[in-house]
Amino acid sequence: MDLYQVTERLSVDDANLASSTFNNANLSSSRYNQIEFSGAKFNDSNMTGWDINDVNLSGARINNANLSGLEIANCNLRGATIDGVAITELLAAYRASKGN
Repeated sequence: MDLYQVTERLSVDDANLASSTFNNANLSSSRYNQIEFSGAKFNDSNMTGWDINDVNLSGARINNANLSGLEIANCNLRGATIDGVAITELLAAYRASKGN
């Protein structure tokens, strides 16, 4: 059976899909709750309009990405860097320049 025929509006609960591969798949408007993505790799992916909340991204890497319009708020940024520069240092320098 071709799974493409049965996957629209698919609901998966309490399943182990470890080491699965999704190629050329349309997952737009999908919802992910309590998902284990550690070690997952996203390549050549369109994540426009993603809304990411209460997520652990420690140790994650983002390379060669378009982050225009990206908003980061209420996040623990200790150890996070942009092009090798600590974000906490960047923010401290910015705030000092603004007198905050």
